[in-house]
Amino acid sequence: MATPDLHATTAARLGAVQQRYTAKRRALVELLADAGQPLAIPDILTRGASLAQSSVYRNLVVLEQAGVVRRVISTDDYARFELAEDLTEHHHHLICSSCGSIDDFTASSGFERTVTEALVEVAKDTGFDAQHHRIDLIGVCARCA
Repeated sequence: MATPDLHATTAARLGAVQQRYTAKRRALVELLADAGQPLAIPDILTRGASLAQSSVYRNLVVLEQAGVVRRVISTDDYARFELAEDLTEHHHHLICSSCGSIDDFTASSGFERTVTEALVEVAKDTGFDAQHHRIDLIGVCARCA
């Protein structure tokens, strides 16, 4: 569920790129906040019946440019969209190579610690300054198995 902080942060990020936080953008942010998983545009249109397809495309581009929304690429023809991780919580994705569905999962703190240690080592070896990570596991979901 969308929080006042989410809306304040979204408005500030949009303002930083000279965009307004319109009612349609607010509806998109709330829909993505309530979804609990990345959504393809057809899913967004089904859930947000009052949203026009052209408006959804345009507003997702603006929200992505402002750092409010991020695009998650799947194995099917549809990109999916979710709120930027710093607006929600750190998580990773399970991507089905059969149906293209994307589900979120949260890894254990031990796993995250191990990944962080590996990133520190990669940075030390390569000089690359990793700012964050995401892990997408690709396989077959329970529905398709």
